[in-house]
Amino acid sequence: MNNDVKSVATINDVARLAGVSKRTVSRVLNNSTKVNEATRQRILAVIESLDYAPSTQARGLASSRSYLLGLLFDDPNAVVIHSVQKGALKACAKYGYEMVVKPIDFRAETLIDEVLKFVRRSKLDGVIMLPPISNNDALAQALRDKDISYVRVGAKAVDEPARMVVSQDRIAMRQVAAAFVEAGRKEVAIVVGPRDRGASIERLEGLQTALEDLGSPLQEHYIVQGDFTYESGLQCADELLDLKNPPNAVFASNDQMAIGIIHRAQDRGVRIPEDLMVIGYDDDPMSARLRPSLSTLSRPNEAMAEAAAMRLMKDVGDAEVQASSEPLVFVPQLIQRDSTRTH
Repeated sequence: MNNDVKSVATINDVARLAGVSKRTVSRVLNNSTKVNEATRQRILAVIESLDYAPSTQARGLASSRSYLLGLLFDDPNAVVIHSVQKGALKACAKYGYEMVVKPIDFRAETLIDEVLKFVRRSKLDGVIMLPPISNNDALAQALRDKDISYVRVGAKAVDEPARMVVSQDRIAMRQVAAAFVEAGRKEVAIVVGPRDRGASIERLEGLQTALEDLGSPLQEHYIVQGDFTYESGLQCADELLDLKNPPNAVFASNDQMAIGIIHRAQDRGVRIPEDLMVIGYDDDPMSARLRPSLSTLSRPNEAMAEAAAMRLMKDVGDAEVQASSEPLVFVPQLIQRDSTRTH
């Protein structure tokens, strides 16, 4: 038997050595003002000497909170989900929270019931909603009715500022329009994502406005419908390149479609970027490895998710968390690579 293994300290050990009750230790752990300073310092000294760390479950019992947050998403893009989880978990780790991830179909008729059941069964303190789920106002209202804390991440502000983290896709599209127009490209096309996704509409309308402002309006026949998949990028490329006057620049609403466009264009002998400039969205790792490498709008998913988790922890009543209640807006940045460089 190994006698060198150090046993894990418990709240009972802290209470015994400090000469107080477990309730008093719990109060100190939760920053209660009901413990006098001398007792507090004695308990803190014992905690430090034992290297005691309260479990999430124990903290929850002491404070009526579970220290569990939920993350709701419906997005097949594993790269985006990975970076979102990384950012949210980074914030959770700072303050001793844990996260439960829930993929859910945003089109499901049972969406609201499923979310409420998920929150109840998992005993969550609150939830972070990613697009397109975050665009569901009825779901947000149902959460408010049940007094469940939430933060929405989305392409535009659809709620009070303290409940939102916004990616300003409309503003980001100005960078795309400028890159095309400055390169002398006047036949600009867009491959739009599903129309029931708020981000798809924001990107389309953002590009329309930006091109209009630059004196190069987006023509209706250059707007084609994709579905965020590589295969739809192939199909949309054919649709555009079969036009009597094909475009010489195209923005795809995500990188998967943009990669499909480049591959099909190359199959048809269209040179990238000499004949056709291409810009995507997401900064997928494949975009830098592609030949030619793909120019793309990079959204700070990790930072946005971290900010959302911070806001949620503050909303559930964690006094330690420093998070602003002011509007929090992130603007994706254009990364120019070979698919838009002509020299």
